[in-house]
Amino acid sequence: MKYLHAGYVPVFKALSDETRLKIIEMLSCGEMCACDILEFFRITQPTLSYHMKILTESGLIDSRRDGAWMRYSINAEKVSMVIEFLNGITTEQETCICKGIAEVKKCQT
Repeated sequence: MKYLHAGYVPVFKALSDETRLKIIEMLSCGEMCACDILEFFRITQPTLSYHMKILTESGLIDSRRDGAWMRYSINAEKVSMVIEFLNGITTEQETCICKGIAEVKKCQT
């Protein structure tokens, strides 16, 4: 199975911030309004918008407008894809990059 590594870079950048990890953990309980997330973190609305933009652009979080507020939820399909990707790059496969490295080493000896 081949994986497009570059497609996952935004996901791991999104996961590289403690606040965003906490937001994802909060959303594991279900959809939440931005106002509730704001109250929990006691951050400004622009700061929350910045974090949510990164999370939604990575595909990890879905958003929908509810009146004046945004509501956020975890994108379970994307999370499954990320888990599959991690399993693919941490388990030896026929198409594993290490196969190419082994061939190069054989040629050099």
